[in-house]
Amino acid sequence: MNENLFASFITPTMMGLPIVTLIIMFPSLLFPTPKRLINNRMISIQQWLTQLTSKQMMAIHNQKGQTWSLMLMSLIMFIGSTNILGLLPHSFTPTTQLSMNLGMAIPLWAATVFTGFRHKTKASLAHFLPQGTPVPLIPMLVIIETISLFIQPVALAVRLTANITAGHLLIHLIGGATLALLNINTMVASITFIILIMLTILEFAVALIQAYVFTLLVSLYLHDNT
Repeated sequence: MNENLFASFITPTMMGLPIVTLIIMFPSLLFPTPKRLINNRMISIQQWLTQLTSKQMMAIHNQKGQTWSLMLMSLIMFIGSTNILGLLPHSFTPTTQLSMNLGMAIPLWAATVFTGFRHKTKASLAHFLPQGTPVPLIPMLVIIETISLFIQPVALAVRLTANITAGHLLIHLIGGATLALLNINTMVASITFIILIMLTILEFAVALIQAYVFTLLVSLYLHDNT
């Protein structure tokens, strides 16, 4: 195949202008606002899944943390729908861009940290120095805890980027191998095609799991600071 392996990760443009903004706004069309007294099956299933996920994720939070429920549910729905739409052929997945994932992770992480320093100042500062630390190790532990704190948003973004990118690359490689084997060995090509279908099903699960993991970690950061 002459196509570049990373061509699907290039930001699409129209008339020389990037259209990432339109792509990011598109998933919101999949969650229409109900306007009828009795909803159809699709909206009912969406509302049931939203309530189930919200109840499970907000169970560990106090009243102050539960004010983030709308933000967290919007986040998981956006990331999940974006990941799934990115599995469509000839589509672009914004969550494969590290810059976008950092743009989501850093503000959310910073908001949870600022919330902790505002409402639980002593407890937040206590995380930098565990109880019972020997005096000679205090400077080193403070530096280590500070670095680990600032690594959290980077880990959030890199985890999401790496998992989604790896899945897309595997689908691209196995799909290319299937096309190449069609003219060589039909039996091997059919086996490869079955593997491709199973991998695609797995990627649908990974798309939803990564959205849940990203949101759950933000929720845990919030829980530690409220």
